[in-house]
Amino acid sequence: MSQSQHAAEITHRLVSSPAGRIHLAEQGSGPLVLLVHGFPESWYSWRHQLPVLAAAGYRAVAIDVRGYGRSSKPAATDAYRMLDLVEDNVAVVHALGEESAVVVGHDWGAPIAANSALLRPEVFRAVGLLSVPYTPRGGPRPGDVFARMGGDQEFYVSYFQEPGRAESEIEPDVRGWLAGFYAALSADTMPPPGTPDPHFVSGAGTLRDRFPVGRLPVWLGERDLDVYAGEFERTGMTGALNRYRNMDRDWEDLAAYDGAPVTQSSLFIGGSLDASTTWLADAIKAYPVTLPGLVSSHLLDGCGHWIQQERPTEVNALLTDWLATLPA
Repeated sequence: MSQSQHAAEITHRLVSSPAGRIHLAEQGSGPLVLLVHGFPESWYSWRHQLPVLAAAGYRAVAIDVRGYGRSSKPAATDAYRMLDLVEDNVAVVHALGEESAVVVGHDWGAPIAANSALLRPEVFRAVGLLSVPYTPRGGPRPGDVFARMGGDQEFYVSYFQEPGRAESEIEPDVRGWLAGFYAALSADTMPPPGTPDPHFVSGAGTLRDRFPVGRLPVWLGERDLDVYAGEFERTGMTGALNRYRNMDRDWEDLAAYDGAPVTQSSLFIGGSLDASTTWLADAIKAYPVTLPGLVSSHLLDGCGHWIQQERPTEVNALLTDWLATLPA
């Protein structure tokens, strides 16, 4: 079956949620697999997974997280806390007429997926995490941790905190900024070791100052970039950035879950060249305690951050192999 035929089988719809509405792309029938993207992406980041999961006998559903795409974008900054995003996921499952789902997340979608499984285990029976390892709530306030990273440089999460600041960098040229950001974290285009780290800002500079220019990653065609850029040119960046602006609220909201493990069947896939797996290497080592239901953990050699787009064949095989181990 050709890629165009696969694409034609994807259906789009809006469902009600605490956000107002959630947009989703759906393909296939069978047990529900909910796919949750990260920053700065959309349902489209799962374009290589939807047809494969459908062909394997699953109802694959990729959402636009609140603040993105055609999903609602509440105005309040604190409307993007983790508790709200978990309830959006629950609402999607129920709106689709299902009682339970497997949830799989990439980048920010990974902690959203993990917390969905932690907070609503009766709904989310298994959890797959891509690129960002599970780290239970705990330790100092996140904002304080990020403020100490980088010495005289500013870590990107801290840079994103002030409303309007990152927007003023990105929104004048969304397409160019996205191209640079995707390239900065992709295996084939990321800056070489020893050059300034694109996760940090110096002085009055911007993140884009350190992005590669003039070359797209091999996995990102011009048409793919058009899809992403078109969404953010229409919506703006604030809804997406507001996720970062709620990390301290999440830390307060989830105090009762300090150190809590996610006990359902789980899968982790990371990239060996991804800073997320380097910075959080201790979190991966802690999986026997924090993810006692872990079926398998994989680091794809020579892979960057955009794992399911950089290495779709391998990721699809690992996902479908893991899904096959789950009770029907």
